[in-house]
Amino acid sequence: MIQLYHFALSPFCRKVRLVLAEKKLDVELIDERYWEASSEFLRRNAAGKVPVLRIDGLTLSDSGAICEYLEETNSSPMLMPRDPAHRAEVRRLVAWFDDKFHHEVTSKLVYERVNKKLTRAGYPDGANVKDGVKAIKFHLDYMGWLLDRSRWLAGPDLTVADFAAAAHLSCLDYSSDVDWGRNQAVRDWYSKIKSRPAFRSILADVVPGFRPAKHYADLDF
Repeated sequence: MIQLYHFALSPFCRKVRLVLAEKKLDVELIDERYWEASSEFLRRNAAGKVPVLRIDGLTLSDSGAICEYLEETNSSPMLMPRDPAHRAEVRRLVAWFDDKFHHEVTSKLVYERVNKKLTRAGYPDGANVKDGVKAIKFHLDYMGWLLDRSRWLAGPDLTVADFAAAAHLSCLDYSSDVDWGRNQAVRDWYSKIKSRPAFRSILADVVPGFRPAKHYADLDF
């Protein structure tokens, strides 16, 4: 059995879960309170971060490395294009969401409002929340610009770039931090990806102490 040590509202864990589900790989999800930095967990990943995947006798960490491994060992369906230029674009967008979007939006909203309470790290920083609310508008507009030019974010086919973006947005949508009325193309894209079977377990997530937004699991918003 494949095992994934994860935290439900980690966009990096969600990205891996979506790739696993899209490739129809059964996985046992193990909730990990990574902030407690237990010695057992640190033996699995000295960086003390989730996700950590146990598969094929290996223990893998870092969502990017895990997704690359899954793509190389389970090529159906393909989530990376064959063309080198298109592959570079997918990797660029994955980095955009896991670095820039994460720093400017996810960490300012989800981490301030949810993670701080769970980890008992204090109260939300109002300035950070304000910055996150402002920054997400730019990112939604940029996504809309991309989607005006192609069916999916990186081109005509669904790729791991779409799952990276959806992983972050789904975390934000859990606490109703996405203005879906801002860009119709983004709303349509998310509705399409949210309706995929791979998304079912994501929509079933419930974090103790934090109820999801009423529309969170509604395929029609």
